[in-house]
Formats: sequence, C-alpha cells, structure tokens
Amino acid sequence: MGDLTITLRATKLRGERKLNSLPSSSSKDMRAVRSRAALQEAMLRLLEKKAVDQITIRDICAESGVHKSTFFRHHATKDSLLDDIATDQIRRLNELTMAIRDASDHQKALAKLCTYVDEHRSLLSTLLNGGAAPAMRAEWVRYSMQVAAREPPGKSWLPVELGTVYAATLIAETIAWWVALPQGAHSIDEVSAILLRTLNCFMTAP
Repeated sequence: MGDLTITLRATKLRGERKLNSLPSSSSKDMRAVRSRAALQEAMLRLLEKKAVDQITIRDICAESGVHKSTFFRHHATKDSLLDDIATDQIRRLNELTMAIRDASDHQKALAKLCTYVDEHRSLLSTLLNGGAAPAMRAEWVRYSMQVAAREPPGKSWLPVELGTVYAATLIAETIAWWVALPQGAHSIDEVSAILLRTLNCFMTAP
C-alpha cells in the first residue's frame, strides 16, 4: 500500500510539472501580439527604404527577427500584412479626423493630423497612391461612416452621412496628394490651412 501511495504521488507530481511546463493561452496570446507588432514594425521600416514591390517576405522576417513559419501563421501573403497595417492606419487616421469635428481649435486639430501624416508619409503614400489605393479610400469612408453613426449629430448643415463621406474623401484625397509630393513641398501648416478652408463648408451653414 505504501509503495502504491508513493507511486501515485510521483505520478501526480510529474503530471503537475508537465502541466506547468506547458505554455498558457495568455502567454501564447502575448507572443502572437509581439510577433504581429514586430512584423508590422519591420514592414514600416522597410517601406522607409524601398518600394513595397521590392520587399520580400524573407526581407520582412530578417528585419523583424520573426521566423518564416511564424509569419505564415499570421499572414498568407505580404499583401495580407499590408492590409493589417492599413486597418490600423485607418483606425488611427479616423481618430484624428473625428477629433477635428468637435475640437475648439480646428486648426490645431488639423495640424495634429498633418503632423502624424508627415511622420508616416512613406507608408501612407504606399497605401493611398499604390495599387491598394481604391480599397484604402473605400475602407476609410466605410470606417468613418461606422464611427459617425455612433456619434451625436455635429454642427454641420449637411446630413451626417453625406457630410461624413464628403469630409473623409476630401481629407483622404488631400493627404494622398500631399504625400505624393517631395517632402517639404508644402509644410504642415500650409496643408492644415488648406484642409481648414475646404472643410469649413461642412462646418458652417451656407
């Protein structure tokens, strides 16, 4: 009986050690988040150096330190990674864009948007002027509509849906035009002033 008890205890301890050695779902999730972020950051760094069609999956893995098999657990293709980045960029751009509507200082809010764009102009030029540009613009408008639907009505004389489409399209096209130009062709203050004057028609009654 004593030998059986000792054996059972030993078996239990081995089982507990095995369970403790297995990675938890939370640790797996954290590794997945870190890998996803590393891939995005690597792609952004590479886009600062060369065009998207010159970047390979091998380049991305080398830059990020992420194994190729891990890359394919997250993305089927390089374009899938770019789509992932585009989704995050649309979310961030919409946060900055929607903040303009209710800001007490529209010029300052627009300058904040333009500063962000200027800091990410290579990426945004790829997204807004490259092969995925139509999809990027459509997704920007769609996301803006979703956000606007949850917001209280603004001060614009236009219906919310129409004003959202106009404003999102105008901002997207202005940014696409700006980032396609050589850096320094127009300053942040100049572009924010252009946006302020054109957006004023949506914020004030005719």
